[in-house]
Amino acid sequence: MLNLIFPDRWNVSVQRMAGHSAPSLTKDQIRRRVAKPVGSRTLRDLAKDRMECVIIVDDLTRPTKASQILPSILQELHDAGLENDHIRFVMALGAHHWMRLDDIRKKLGNDIPEQYNVFNHNVYENHVFIGKTSRGTPVHVNREVMKCDLKIGIGSIIPHKSYCFGGGAKIVLPGVASIDTIHRNHSLHAGESSQIEDSAKRLDAEEAARLVGLDFIANALINPDRDCCELICGDPVEAHRVGVSVARKHYLTSAVKADVVVANGYPLESAAYKVLDMIGGLSEGSEDRIILLHTPEGSRGHYYNGRFGTNFGGKGWKPEKYLSSSCDESTYVVAPHCSLAERQYIAPSACWVRSWNDVLRRLKAKYRGSRVNIAVYPYAPIQVSCEDTCN
Repeated sequence: MLNLIFPDRWNVSVQRMAGHSAPSLTKDQIRRRVAKPVGSRTLRDLAKDRMECVIIVDDLTRPTKASQILPSILQELHDAGLENDHIRFVMALGAHHWMRLDDIRKKLGNDIPEQYNVFNHNVYENHVFIGKTSRGTPVHVNREVMKCDLKIGIGSIIPHKSYCFGGGAKIVLPGVASIDTIHRNHSLHAGESSQIEDSAKRLDAEEAARLVGLDFIANALINPDRDCCELICGDPVEAHRVGVSVARKHYLTSAVKADVVVANGYPLESAAYKVLDMIGGLSEGSEDRIILLHTPEGSRGHYYNGRFGTNFGGKGWKPEKYLSSSCDESTYVVAPHCSLAERQYIAPSACWVRSWNDVLRRLKAKYRGSRVNIAVYPYAPIQVSCEDTCN
């Protein structure tokens, strides 16, 4: 917990999303939502006469508490006759780094890794070619996923710059796709519309998910504690559309005019660029922006757009600095745990400090004697100032 202290003369407002007070779903509420899917037969019906099931789950770069959802999913599968040794988990890493056992336990709970096979996706090896999408993306997908005749995806619907919202078909592409498939999909123009149906990357991913045969999704909306406060299940496209319509209202935040905007990186601190993606609409017209990144883990590894040398990186890395256009000297990043290489990668033109007192001292000197308006966004990466989340 970081307590932010401001001078008494300064006017501070905390801008929370519309769904800030949404209560966590109970176990029974989650069970009922799983049992009443959108645009799909029930999971129990889908599982009948299926031989092998894979449950694809997002990784720790996403805030989904899959452990809250899994008991209801597994109960449906077991009631349909599937035993533990015919169910496995594949962690949808996309191009992110490997998950260790302690990481997997954080996502799935302590018992799952002891009772079921859990595998990490490998973005470079062990893929099956399924075909091409209408946009020309060659669909190479995790071999273990394609061994199974029942495919389930678990994730969350949160704002995303180029897919409008996460969740849905993204559990397949990029989740369990090859680096070449990811590269082709990520090279597509994101679209300039707020309508998710106009996002080329999203539509391409959905087409890939259809080719792969993704049967069922369970997508959560989260509250400030990252708990599942709504759950939309069913068809990977239809259920996701319904979820997005709810998410647009749930994450909506009133952006106020302020001299200084403070954006907390929670709950995506390890993916700092996502804070920068969303802060634009929240900080328009401000003099200074402050980004809080408090995680001892630093930035997560990314084999697609990560930096792996002084002047080279993954297929999606840009030599001109990946995020240099997002920050300037009026952007302060408070990060007690961050390496030089990460600072150069995330925001090389920003002013990096180690503590809140460091940046507060600079602001006091700049605004000496003035009444300053401060806007604090407590979970900036998932807050949107308007319905336009596609850029």
